[in-house]
Amino acid sequence: MILEGGQEWDCLELPWRNNQNGLSCVSLGNYTAALAWSDHFGRYLYHLRDANGRHAIEIHNANFAGDVTLGWKSQLHGCVAPGLGIGELNRGDGVKQKAVLRSIDALNQFMAATGGADLDIEIGAAS
Repeated sequence: MILEGGQEWDCLELPWRNNQNGLSCVSLGNYTAALAWSDHFGRYLYHLRDANGRHAIEIHNANFAGDVTLGWKSQLHGCVAPGLGIGELNRGDGVKQKAVLRSIDALNQFMAATGGADLDIEIGAAS
């Protein structure tokens, strides 16, 4: 994720699975995001508006976004998680999995940098 001022974070999303709710990242495109209360996280988070039929697409902290149909751990169900680095973490069962690191720190930085303003977000293909 990159803000217009140049501040940048690594980003974690699910793999593309035909926009299936809970299994897929959202479709490529342009979205508006606004702060809204997240009951799950107990705080205000950015929510993508009009996400092609998907609901509760948030920007929140998470470490894992694996394909659960292949046995990988995921803490995302279509949302986006910022991080400060990419690496491997033990997922709690002795298996290491690719992960975004320091996601809580990254989310707090992101929230402070945006100042609560509505955002125009472009979700593009991974580089």
